[in-house]
Amino acid sequence: MGFGLMGRLASSWRKMEMAVNDAVSKSIVGKYFKLEARKTCFTTELRAGTATFMTMAYIIAVNATILADSGGTCSRADCSVPANQTAASLDCMFKPNAGYENCVSKTKSDLVVATVLSAMIGSFAMGMLANLPLGLAPGMGPNAYLAYNLVGYHGSGSMSYQTALAVVLVEACAFLVISGLGLRSKLARLIPDSVRLACAAGIGLFIAFVGLQIHQGVGLIGPDSSTLVTITACTTTDPLTGACIGGKMKSPTFWLAMAGFLITCYGLMKEVKGSMIYGILFTTLISWIRGTVFTYFPETPLGDSNYNYFKKVVDFHKIESTAGVISFSHFNSRAVWVALATLLYVDLLATTGVLYTMAEFGGFVNDNGGFEGEYLAYIVDSSSTIVGSALGVSPVATYVESSAGMKEGGRTGLTAVVIAAYFFFSFFFTPLLTSVPPWAVGPSLVMVGVMMMKVVKDIKWEDVKEAVPAFVTMVLMPLTYSISNGIIGGVGVHVALCLYDLGLRLIKWLNQMRKIVRNGQNQVSAGAESMVEII
Repeated sequence: MGFGLMGRLASSWRKMEMAVNDAVSKSIVGKYFKLEARKTCFTTELRAGTATFMTMAYIIAVNATILADSGGTCSRADCSVPANQTAASLDCMFKPNAGYENCVSKTKSDLVVATVLSAMIGSFAMGMLANLPLGLAPGMGPNAYLAYNLVGYHGSGSMSYQTALAVVLVEACAFLVISGLGLRSKLARLIPDSVRLACAAGIGLFIAFVGLQIHQGVGLIGPDSSTLVTITACTTTDPLTGACIGGKMKSPTFWLAMAGFLITCYGLMKEVKGSMIYGILFTTLISWIRGTVFTYFPETPLGDSNYNYFKKVVDFHKIESTAGVISFSHFNSRAVWVALATLLYVDLLATTGVLYTMAEFGGFVNDNGGFEGEYLAYIVDSSSTIVGSALGVSPVATYVESSAGMKEGGRTGLTAVVIAAYFFFSFFFTPLLTSVPPWAVGPSLVMVGVMMMKVVKDIKWEDVKEAVPAFVTMVLMPLTYSISNGIIGGVGVHVALCLYDLGLRLIKWLNQMRKIVRNGQNQVSAGAESMVEII
């Protein structure tokens, strides 16, 4: 009887779902997003947006943590002054100091909100204007470059946080002009087919590698002094480097992550919709239980602090120190121009490559190498960085985790609008979203890597000229921890191999020209001899 009731409930649910999907598809919303034309429906787009958001929600905490390491707008003036001194020491920012640490804590809260707001605006614009199922947020890589290379740890770098944001703004404006002139799409099409296909697989390997690491994933891979990387999954690791100290392959969180990974795999094997989400939720809910070996809130001062924030459940923070602080007062320096060129180079190659690869992964690219909404997608992608710089964060980019939503069936911009809606709600549920542990997200990143490897079958491996650039592209991305390096390496090798054919054609042309010249000389000589005989 129980099974009969469940069957009737399931049948009623399916009928209600079909009715909702049919109503939305025929509405103004459905026609605007072309749901029927792209063979999708509202509930599929909802699941896709949920899957993408769940796999990229980690950026809310990660981006804020990385950028906060620079100290943001905090300075020596924010340091607490000891009772026996009239001013704080010059190195107060690098020593335990209550005043400075409080300033950095507030800055981190500002950056959480700025990250959420920039991601929400970028994703919403991508959905509404370009009608593509792509999520946007401050990119991994540029954020670390800004925090650790430009501003430096607690302001120890070559420029202030305000000047670094000015660099991001100028770079974004230049990028917008390039996109507006249509040069960005032309650049994407200049990438050889073998490299373009390898980009998808290389990015898949890259994000899978991220998902396997200790600080951003399941913790299976860690550093090694002899072999650079090795298997860890240890019970005790170095908190700074992640190196294994003891208990290799005995980490409870790793095995919990593997359980979540298997749940995702089983679901995908049976084509269960939302499999990515179920794996993440299973691991996250267990990790929220205190007093267990799996907990995300250990009995430590940091664990207590995170748990107290988590218990708020609902919280809203107003940006106070990072929005609108762009400064051009120290803009004219060598370090600024180098930073500007570097960020523009990364955006032109890596960001463009990621966006085009996501379109390729989703099957939007046509026979001519373009895709519907391409121009507006590039405009939105570059414009979002302008918004991000005004809010105080690093360049905003299309996320490769968008492929998780495409796997769930996302085909239109409605997926991106759903992602934006989740980011909007995260304004109020930041304590929960920032408490999703990395070992819950890691398995999904690995699974996305698995799915993105399917394009390698289209590479002409029997042709060395095609195979070598593709292999170089795929290998360099994870091993150099840089998508742009993989693209540059693949294109560079392709050009070098093309020089061989070009050289052969040049030699052939020179030989032909020499024969023509020789024949001309022979004809002239023969003509001269004939004239002599006549005379």
